Amino acid sequence: MTSGYDTVIQLLTATTLGGLLFSTGLQLTWAEISCSLRRTRLVWMLPVNFVLVPALVFALVRLFQIPTDVAVAMLLLAAAPFAPVVPTFTGLAKGDLALAGVLTGLFPLLSAFVTPVVCELSLKALLGTGSLKFSVASILLMLVSTITLPLAAGTALRHRSPALAGRLLKPIRFFSEAVGAVALAFVTIAEFQNIRSTGWKPLLAMVLSSELSFFAGYVLSGPAAAARLVVALGTANRNIALALLIAVASFPGTPVVAAVVANGLLLILLGLAHVGLWRFFVSAKSTVREGAASGTTW
Repeated sequence: MTSGYDTVIQLLTATTLGGLLFSTGLQLTWAEISCSLRRTRLVWMLPVNFVLVPALVFALVRLFQIPTDVAVAMLLLAAAPFAPVVPTFTGLAKGDLALAGVLTGLFPLLSAFVTPVVCELSLKALLGTGSLKFSVASILLMLVSTITLPLAAGTALRHRSPALAGRLLKPIRFFSEAVGAVALAFVTIAEFQNIRSTGWKPLLAMVLSSELSFFAGYVLSGPAAAARLVVALGTANRNIALALLIAVASFPGTPVVAAVVANGLLLILLGLAHVGLWRFFVSAKSTVREGAASGTTW
């Protein structure tokens, strides 16, 4: 692919991330953040997402002997937790939307500083220092400019002018989500042949990593069921835009970009399956409780 193609992807993904994080900041107050975080085990969530999940993916990559480009893509996604789609999935599952919004804003902020380090360590272990083309400093600068600054700007605007923040929220979020959809469609079409050639072993490894991540997030997030759902969805659904941004910057002109998209699309499908199963089981439990309360026997 040409450098112009890579530039287009970088612009689209940076715009998506910056806009989504700015709109997330427009919704947040420190009181909401504090209240939501008290309902979770943040001290467990951080190592789960930045240590356990990357280690799990690395082990699966080795176990299934995944091709290098696909393995790199999986590790980039493993280092980028909490996709912007998590609040949408949480809403569909009727979960804790406030917590989903807070964590979806918090984790990209942490990712700006932690993800480059996690990527460097995992990619060095996979590729070796001689073949690694990854700059922690340049990726850190890029992520701070597309994540940290927009989120801080949105939060500051919400603090100074709540009314203006409220008026800007919907159009900015709509624009950012639209650009994100265009970016994903653009890369999917451009890389379709490479995506289609993804073998069954990489797909199986991707599914296993997603399901095991979902389980780890659910078990270690705290006692509240609604909070567990949010953390599980965020742990399983990695940030495609963030991984794409790093892939294009660090591995231009390689199949890594196509592999990120293939893995990302699979994660979206699995996320929808998680939502459907959650709603089914919650509905079944409600039916059982209503039957027990009314004296109905099965």
